[in-house]
Amino acid sequence: MLHYAHQADQPLVPGQLLDRLQAQGLVSTVDAQQLRVHQAHGRPQHALVQLAELQLPDPAHPGRYLTLDWLTRWLAREAGLPWRRIDPNTLDARRLAGVMSEAFARHHQLLPLEVDTRRLVIACAEPWVVAWEADLATATGLEIERVLANPEDIARHIDALFKLARSMTGACEAQAEIEQMQRPPEAQDAPIIDLVDWLLNHAFERHASDIHLEPREAQAQVRMRIDGALVPIQNLPAPVALAAVSRLKGLAGMNLAERRKPQDGRYRHATPSGQVVELRLATLPTAYGEKLVLRLFDASVLSKSFTDLGLSGALLGRWQEAIKRPNGIILVTGPTGSGKTTTLYATLQALARPEVNISTVEDPVELVHPALNQMQVRPAIDLNFASGLRALMRQDPDIIMVGEIRDEETARMATQAALTGHLVLSTLHTNDAPGAVNRLRELSVAPYLISATLVAVMAQRLIRLLCEHCKQAQPLAEGQWQTLIQPWRCRPPAQVYRAVGCEQCNQGYKGRLAIYELMSVNAQMREAIGTGTPLAPLALNGGLQPLRVAAALRLAAGHTSIEEVLRVTTS
Repeated sequence: MLHYAHQADQPLVPGQLLDRLQAQGLVSTVDAQQLRVHQAHGRPQHALVQLAELQLPDPAHPGRYLTLDWLTRWLAREAGLPWRRIDPNTLDARRLAGVMSEAFARHHQLLPLEVDTRRLVIACAEPWVVAWEADLATATGLEIERVLANPEDIARHIDALFKLARSMTGACEAQAEIEQMQRPPEAQDAPIIDLVDWLLNHAFERHASDIHLEPREAQAQVRMRIDGALVPIQNLPAPVALAAVSRLKGLAGMNLAERRKPQDGRYRHATPSGQVVELRLATLPTAYGEKLVLRLFDASVLSKSFTDLGLSGALLGRWQEAIKRPNGIILVTGPTGSGKTTTLYATLQALARPEVNISTVEDPVELVHPALNQMQVRPAIDLNFASGLRALMRQDPDIIMVGEIRDEETARMATQAALTGHLVLSTLHTNDAPGAVNRLRELSVAPYLISATLVAVMAQRLIRLLCEHCKQAQPLAEGQWQTLIQPWRCRPPAQVYRAVGCEQCNQGYKGRLAIYELMSVNAQMREAIGTGTPLAPLALNGGLQPLRVAAALRLAAGHTSIEEVLRVTTS
């Protein structure tokens, strides 16, 4: 507990907190004196925020500062209160907004986190301001449990919680008012517009790649894919979710009346920061109604360099050498969502020159690039990958990109294009680079044609990066490193890091980076492809570095965790 006397119901004072930090040896006397002078001229705001902005040196981590999150944890220990990191995905907006008014929450800077029949958990940032507690207990009839949380998080989530609750309540009230007219909430109702805006803005803030609106029996679930993992966000009343889906379909120019068949659409949306994001929508009729998935495409992908994607050193040199070939087939392999299309776009960006004609056939065209001639596959009019590729061959192309080789006809056309002097880039779904040869054989491509046309295959995965603000070092168990990378040999790191979790990340991770294994086809491998000899040993001798080793090197560099390496790669 804090040893200085603190008057009840008085807010925190930065100077008193600074005294306590100095007494505990967390701030030097010289720094404290300089900081008091600087703090005296600061703008009025919460005491912890003022201290965080002073950038107090972190004695345990030279070169770092005491963050607002660290200071909040410290104050919670001093005040004897539990500390809580606010997870917006666990907040039931409609239920929580009903326990107190928005004015009350803003005045006292309180955020309701949990409520049941007995207790109400409230996040606060002033541990000794407690006059509100009795009033709230009387009004709700519940036992109040206080926890301490980041003051900036509290302020931000108060805005989000009550805005979402107003949108949902308004939509439900509109539904009730018009039930007599047998009309559900409409896509143009103001609460529905606000709700959709909140969903999109929340996705942008969390750097989500996909939004799922999934109907259930009595309500709909909203989930977002963040750093590759689906995270539950909110539950919506079924009629409200239906209207939200209609709102999004309308923005994308889709048929609002058609709910029996899957539909695709797209439109561009401006984020609050002014960035333009491409949204691709896909609907699916389910047992409980129409499901909608939105994929968010950042147009900045088109300007990413190979270094931005994680390609560097000898690996980058070998990839650049392969794509400079005048003809042949170059493949990028991996499961859905592993970043294959992003790698292809970066490659086409590097190859785009005024004297080169680059044409693509995609399903769908995910990002529009001004230097490319991009064609959309349309099965409804018999325009598939194979027929599209056949049409591209008559357009005098130098380089052709095929979104995916998924059938025999497309594989045969791609091979013919490579044999007739074109460079063909495409994707396959295989677990590793050598597996691409077996996949082409399964698609009835003759071994001698694979041998004659295949230039290189690059397999890739996306691996989550540890949050730099909260990752913690841990020793490596004896033999664990060699078990991880066997049969390869590499000096083990002195330590590795594990995920912790803080207010700036998602369960200890923030962002993703690609890892690669590149198989460049040499003369010896071409002979093996033609004769059916196993390719993996030759690929390893030819310089292929397996995905597991690439991930382990990221682990050794402190970029990711052991758990993530094991999750993403196989031995």
